Amino acid sequence: MEKIRRKTLLYRTKVEYGNFCLNHVLGCSHGCRYPCFAMKNAKFHGWIKGDSEWWCNPKLVENALELLDKEIPKYKEEIDFVHISFTTDPFMEGYPEVKEMTLKIIEKLNKNNIKCTVLTKGIYPKVLTDKTKYGSGNYYGITLVSLDDDFKNKFEPFSPSINDRMNALKYLHDNGLKTWVSIEPYPTPNLVEQDLMEILERISFVDKIIFGRLNHNKIVSEFKDKDQFFENCVGQAIKFCKEKNIGYHIKNGTQKIYNSDTEKIFEASIK
Repeated sequence: MEKIRRKTLLYRTKVEYGNFCLNHVLGCSHGCRYPCFAMKNAKFHGWIKGDSEWWCNPKLVENALELLDKEIPKYKEEIDFVHISFTTDPFMEGYPEVKEMTLKIIEKLNKNNIKCTVLTKGIYPKVLTDKTKYGSGNYYGITLVSLDDDFKNKFEPFSPSINDRMNALKYLHDNGLKTWVSIEPYPTPNLVEQDLMEILERISFVDKIIFGRLNHNKIVSEFKDKDQFFENCVGQAIKFCKEKNIGYHIKNGTQKIYNSDTEKIFEASIK
């Protein structure tokens, strides 16, 4: 796996439900075709000059742990939690070097009394249940926008199977760890016919759910009454979460009216 070096790692994110974040890999092997906002953003800012094939051959930040040793003392008093990651996948398929680095990062942050939120389309390793190495206050999440294998294979072609990622998350839950699901970017029916309630029922064991619409997609923009469709989905998700006592947040832009009351969904419960 190709290695790169960076000058900084930790940063304060502008993502509404985030706090501090780090991205210890440039690129991602999963090749998402929604399109991948992280890749579009990186190309827009000139951080990468290659195409999707270049992006799907990720580069590991080899000095990530050294940077953390320098930056944790600098930012520790400002950090509520660190999110791993917004522009890459910390447990991406086919790259054991990424998994190894991710585990070392979580361990280092936890030993400095810094909790983590983690998001992946990959498979969580069972070793995360070892509370002598990793704290019990972290939140482990997966992205799950459909149970349809054909949709997954088309839009997330190189990610692990839906069932495998759900089973790995359930294992962490069953061993007393906190879990969440990001149902984002959620597609319109002209991309895949599905029942949101079926997805919600499958993930009813989690502690928190974040829901957001699919943007920057021509087919979605062509769907008649898409705004009303997403309003209906939001209503379903909120009703379900309230009935199951699951924390929730609806991403800004998903509804006509944005309710900011829930955007600190992790901050309040992670301290």
